[in-house]
Amino acid sequence: MQQEVWFSLEVVDIGGDPKLEARYRVHLPVVEIDGERAFTHFVDEDALRARLSG
Repeated sequence: MQQEVWFSLEVVDIGGDPKLEARYRVHLPVVEIDGERAFTHFVDEDALRARLSG
């Protein structure tokens, strides 16, 4: 997808960080775009592409 729409990706390992585990554990995977939660549990490829393009 990055060949179609440019974006940078930061992977965050929440393991061992109690604050991050409390915030995200029940929602994994979590995708945030510009600091805003965009997807939880499942990422729809078409919806992600639309969010990144807009």
